[in-house]
Amino acid sequence: MKALVLFSGGVDSSTCLAMAVKKYGAENVVALSVSYGQKHTKEITAANAVAKHYGVEHIKIDLSLIFQYSDSSLLSHSDDGIPHESYAEQLEKTEGSPVSTYVPFRNGLFISAAASVALSKDCGVIFYGAHADDSAGNAYPDCSPAFNEAMNKAVREGSGGQVRIEAPFVGMSKSQVVKTGLELGVPYELTWSCYEGKDAPCGSCGTCLDRIAAFEANGVQDPLTR
Repeated sequence: MKALVLFSGGVDSSTCLAMAVKKYGAENVVALSVSYGQKHTKEITAANAVAKHYGVEHIKIDLSLIFQYSDSSLLSHSDDGIPHESYAEQLEKTEGSPVSTYVPFRNGLFISAAASVALSKDCGVIFYGAHADDSAGNAYPDCSPAFNEAMNKAVREGSGGQVRIEAPFVGMSKSQVVKTGLELGVPYELTWSCYEGKDAPCGSCGTCLDRIAAFEANGVQDPLTR
């Protein structure tokens, strides 16, 4: 069995990569990173470093043209700034709609592309790192258990039963993801989560706040903030 990991170079996908390597061996794991028109390339640089650390095949594709019509604040063509507050605070303003950094159906497109690559590379399973904190309050609806179940069914049907999806963290919090990664020895110092592309994480965007809190909940400091 070979596995494909949707791989951004962040905490969640790097933990998924570590799990896949442990289960299947580095020689049977393919990491797939997607450029989608994001405002910086720091996460791709991080993905390169983590993939090199684990010695896995690393494929990169560009889906940015698909998202050129989106006004998500996460995208380079957007004039909107990145919100520097928690997701909970953002959701109070959106009244339950996805937050401004939500890229329309991004995980759906990523998984569809991954299914095609997986079939081409003889991979029978796709790992992706959606977790419960991201889907909470409808912040990122394409991270929910219901979405995962629907996409898994679609991928299985569309691949003739050759490919399935594994989302090991879909019912877990970010702190539980970090706990798993610390046990696996994930090189979190190589990862990147911040929505800003500066030399150091901003520490105040939604994903930075979640990341910092997840490490603190495990009694350790985020290696990028030391």
